[in-house]
Amino acid sequence: MLPERYLGAHGSFDATYHVRLGDIGQTWEIRATVHGVRVRRGVTSRQPDVVIGTDAATWLALRSGKITGIEAFSQRTLYARGNLDLAVGFEGLFRLPNGRDPRQRVREIEVGRHRISTLTMGDGPDVLLIHGLGATKASFFETAAALHGEHRIHAIDLPGFGSSSKPLRGAYDAEFFADCVIGLMDRLEIDSAHIVGNSMGGRVAIEVGLRQPDRVRGLGLLCPAVAFVRRDLHPVVRALRPELGLIPHTFGRRAIESQFWSLFSDKDSIDPSLADIVVDEFQNTYRSPGARIAFLSAARNIYLERPFGDGGFYPRLAQLEPAALFIWGSDDRLIPPAFARHVAKWLPSASQIVLEGCGHVPQVERAQQTSDLLRSFFGDIDALSTQPRAASHRRAA
Repeated sequence: MLPERYLGAHGSFDATYHVRLGDIGQTWEIRATVHGVRVRRGVTSRQPDVVIGTDAATWLALRSGKITGIEAFSQRTLYARGNLDLAVGFEGLFRLPNGRDPRQRVREIEVGRHRISTLTMGDGPDVLLIHGLGATKASFFETAAALHGEHRIHAIDLPGFGSSSKPLRGAYDAEFFADCVIGLMDRLEIDSAHIVGNSMGGRVAIEVGLRQPDRVRGLGLLCPAVAFVRRDLHPVVRALRPELGLIPHTFGRRAIESQFWSLFSDKDSIDPSLADIVVDEFQNTYRSPGARIAFLSAARNIYLERPFGDGGFYPRLAQLEPAALFIWGSDDRLIPPAFARHVAKWLPSASQIVLEGCGHVPQVERAQQTSDLLRSFFGDIDALSTQPRAASHRRAA
């Protein structure tokens, strides 16, 4: 029934999917183009862009709309290899039975000269999810699955990352990214939203709150990349030029895997298959010169941001108006929780929580706890329309 439920595609879209139902030992090849969909039992010699694996019961639940692909992925009843964006966007290509709209869709939103790949799902107050350096919206799949029952979720790829456009001359600093996020809100007709950001995404979320506080309901800041106070390598980093990204190069798979695992404290809590997905996606993206320049530029800008003085990060942070919840990881080696004392000094109205035994990506390593904290924080704002809450700095087990 997929061909008759196909919503169509634009431009030169042409994707081949292999859907494997392991419990019944069957594979279907599905090719979707601007002209329609073709479904075949078995596979041909055509190399698939995506392999989606699940079981028959989960497939039927997806088909009926009882569950979304993001939920199935977070419950580990579905896996995908290949182009992750195409995999996530698959169910958005088809109407649900009785003509209902799909429950999740991936779209490319034109924002000025940029394209921003956006996953939208759920209904309710809007929440934007912004990934960290070198990551994509996939780092927020668990959060999207947990929150979409009460909120309309928009998980985005920032320009330069994931499936979004990668301008060679992008500034790739907090101001550049914030302008793109605000432009995306304009295009999606979002008057105000909660914004959640991890690492670099947290710094972008803060910048949006500083620039347009009336459009930010609450800020969920997960190990945000606040300005470094000690910058011993400042002269060296300043001398490095992002234009080196134009020279073809890559990182070895082992190096990427090592960096991935270093982000977590409790490695046993992380599904090993997630590492394969993340490494594959990073390697595929990093082949692009624009992606290499974006990565190197953004990393350089994070390190070089001035902490103090006129226009410095912390004096500006003191002017932040929207309610903010900072969530730190006790074992975060990139942005240690010691930064909480600087936040407490300059923004005493912020709530701060340290998750014990957690690294740099709490929405993955401590997914349920992080989602519960965000849900409670945003729920208070939505229900009571409170002003920024009194300072709170505590440790969570």
